[in-house]
Amino acid sequence: MSTLDHPSLQDPATLIEIVRAQSEIAKLGTDLGSIMALVTERAQHLTCATGAVLELAEGEDMVYRATSGLTDSLLGLRLARKGSLSGLCVQTGDILRCEDSEIDPRVDREACRRVGLRSMVVTPLKHLDTTVGVLKLVAPEVDAFTERDVGVLELMSELIAAAMFHAANAERDQLYLRATHDALTALPNRALFYDRLRQSIHLAQRAQGALGVLNVDMDNLKTINDRYGHRAGDAAIRETAQRMSRSARRSDTVARVGGDEFAVILPGIDARGDAHTQCERLIEEVQQPYAFEGQSLDLRVSVGVAFMPEDGTEITTLLDQADRAMYATKRLRKQTQTATTAH
Repeated sequence: MSTLDHPSLQDPATLIEIVRAQSEIAKLGTDLGSIMALVTERAQHLTCATGAVLELAEGEDMVYRATSGLTDSLLGLRLARKGSLSGLCVQTGDILRCEDSEIDPRVDREACRRVGLRSMVVTPLKHLDTTVGVLKLVAPEVDAFTERDVGVLELMSELIAAAMFHAANAERDQLYLRATHDALTALPNRALFYDRLRQSIHLAQRAQGALGVLNVDMDNLKTINDRYGHRAGDAAIRETAQRMSRSARRSDTVARVGGDEFAVILPGIDARGDAHTQCERLIEEVQQPYAFEGQSLDLRVSVGVAFMPEDGTEITTLLDQADRAMYATKRLRKQTQTATTAH
């Protein structure tokens, strides 16, 4: 019996939502990172899950490459394949269920406690007949999932498998690249940024060193889109990405984490002033004149800085601080422009 014939999926509303997901996936083309995020969010929405995760098997680790709900703050988390239900799913290629993580010997109990989950179901993600990861539903309650949830999860995993084949039909290495890099700019995407930030924080703590994080927001992308069209907007995003990369040191990570949002990891700095120096270098590089098809586009960014350990050592604390600093910079610029205009 095919997944579409599964009796638990004969609910018309569910099937309509799945068709909508297929349509949105088609629009995303080969942007596998965005497709993975979309399917993970929809898998949670269409089931009894409190959270959903897409994990890819990378070496000896299972890496959270897309998250939703309960697991949203854990993007980029790495857990050992050995001793986990996800790792066992990759090994066997079978759908696996855990009704209670406290008594199931197949699971990493401590990891489940950290996440706050008690039951889960995982289904393999296959690319060219190889299991490359899992799509997982989680819940804080015991035995939360029904046969219908399993059927939905199977179908959503098939959507991911089809997208993987379309994005990287014959290259395993290309699959990883598509899953971790932004399709428009070729920069690391949000999932890879979180992965590298977690690792950078860990390394800085071990060395009792410091770390900088920049939150970067394009100031006028909407104006460019409205005035010159989305082709110009895409060109502005690509050019901003290239200029940020040129301004960065070799050890830095420059990532596109949203539509007009970027972020930078600055390892190996000694003081907050070093982060501000890199910030000023980035701003100066981005705001150089840029012409697209005869039109002069004004490229500007607002940047917020967070510095570890002064601003905290947790990933969410550092990102929140960088976000607040970025918006403070944006408000100050608007106030200055208003005052200048008034005079």
